[in-house]
Amino acid sequence: MSVSRDENTRMLTALVQLRGALQAARLPLDVPGAADLRAARLQMIDQLEDYAIPRQMSVDAPLLVVVGGSTGAGKSTLVNSLVGRRVTASGVLRPTTRSPVLVHHPDDAHWFGQERLLPDLVRVTDGTDDPHRLQLVASDTVPEGIAILDAPDVDSVEEHNRVLAAQLLAAADLWLFVTSAARYSDQVPWEHLKQAAGRATAVAIVLDRTPADAVQTVAAHLARMLASRGLKDSPLFTVNEVPISEDGLLPPAEVADIRGWLTSLASDADARQAVVRQTLDGTVRTLTRRSHTVADAVEQQLQAAGELRADVDAAYEDASERLVTESADGTLLRGEVLARWQDLVGTGELLRSLDQRVGRLRDRVVNAVKGTPQAADLVARAIEAGAESLVLDHAESAAEAAYTAWAASDAGRPLLAPNLERASAEVRRRAEAEVRGWQQEVVDLVRSEASEKRAGATFLAYGAHGLGTALTVLVLSRNAEPDSPVAAAAHPGRTLLEAVLDPETVTHLVDRAATSLDRRLAGLLVDDRRRFHAVLAGLDVPTDGAESLRAAARRVDDRRFEQARAGADATVPDVTP
Repeated sequence: MSVSRDENTRMLTALVQLRGALQAARLPLDVPGAADLRAARLQMIDQLEDYAIPRQMSVDAPLLVVVGGSTGAGKSTLVNSLVGRRVTASGVLRPTTRSPVLVHHPDDAHWFGQERLLPDLVRVTDGTDDPHRLQLVASDTVPEGIAILDAPDVDSVEEHNRVLAAQLLAAADLWLFVTSAARYSDQVPWEHLKQAAGRATAVAIVLDRTPADAVQTVAAHLARMLASRGLKDSPLFTVNEVPISEDGLLPPAEVADIRGWLTSLASDADARQAVVRQTLDGTVRTLTRRSHTVADAVEQQLQAAGELRADVDAAYEDASERLVTESADGTLLRGEVLARWQDLVGTGELLRSLDQRVGRLRDRVVNAVKGTPQAADLVARAIEAGAESLVLDHAESAAEAAYTAWAASDAGRPLLAPNLERASAEVRRRAEAEVRGWQQEVVDLVRSEASEKRAGATFLAYGAHGLGTALTVLVLSRNAEPDSPVAAAAHPGRTLLEAVLDPETVTHLVDRAATSLDRRLAGLLVDDRRRFHAVLAGLDVPTDGAESLRAAARRVDDRRFEQARAGADATVPDVTP
């Protein structure tokens, strides 16, 4: 029973969606196992683009036989001998095959355009050593309905050749895996054969370059190895070690069985279709299964990114809490700030007059502020400098703590840049602006309240700035220990304010000004923290990536089951020689 066009279209759509989900499922963080999973994800994308999607688009295209195997196994010589002329380089220099060569019947040329098989490889018709090109060779000695691709060595000394060999084998409908008496037990080829067995790829084995007296023994051992690795049904051909012709070809009799088997496949449309369906279904099944592993890895990435974000948030929230605390406990009212404040309010006559009636005290405040306007400015500048320094200290400690946490993490370490270890240059600039803005806000609050209380014209002209400074001092010492020198120094400020405004209003102003200060200071560290958040955002790990990938894999599985119900799960006919 054949698969309908609609069923093929639905499967094609599902495969394209799976490719998109895999492309979106990035794994940028170096969590345990991430490197292997990144490579696996790219291989899966390549296999979808190189084989599964193009093959699903063209299920009637010729059967692609990829000839792969160990170094020195004689792959190129075998391909040349099957074709009957030299179409690919062979020789003792290793590696011999540097770029893939695809040989096809002239009438099948239209099947191998750029958009179909292996789209990343540029098509050429002349010989080339460029591994990024695919040489197409038309030959009427190759049966119509089949194509033979000579791949680089799977164990090449050149890494690119090994990668390309794996990519080409993953794009095959049928592997013609070539080994020799000297190399058949090598580990690398068996790793590839194990993968083929795992995804039910159609495989035939060629035991090449084997002395005639050893053929039976080696072939029997190789057959047992194949059976133990899930490949007991794979055809096994033997090629004796014999001299090659001047043209680099084996005697026709040595490859007659292989050529006959390929010709029988080429001439039987049902047999070709069965091979294609077996390999394609096995490939798709493996891709969907492995997609769930990649989805797990995406979730692990999100968890690791969340932990890195939590490290940053903890560092900055701790610094923010300490900054707010120290902006209220009198920390800023020490040293130069305290000295400037005492110069403003006076430590003699003014303090001794605090118990006198309000009218006389108000006059003294006005005269003090009016007579020495620079004193309030000096206090404001001292507070500004102290607040900036305090913000910078805590921003630096937060950045250092976040940097240290990332440096201790495998996932965070590669994300570090030198500028992250220190607070950003913007912190100082913004701290200056925020503190000045807050001080002006405090002065405006005092002026507004004094206006509502109908304070005298003399005060309105000269006293708002001085009493705004007094309010600033109260805010910066609001949580100081009652018996501390800071609290004692701040007390005149409250008395001065209450001489103009009532106690309830002063308390209200302190609360409003304190709330504004806390918000401004916390905002400064929030902005600096965003540098770390921006690094994490730049990783571009979608929060729904895992579920999107799983959903795409499930859709492909649904299409597979749909095709299976239509009878598309045919097996390869018995064409073993």
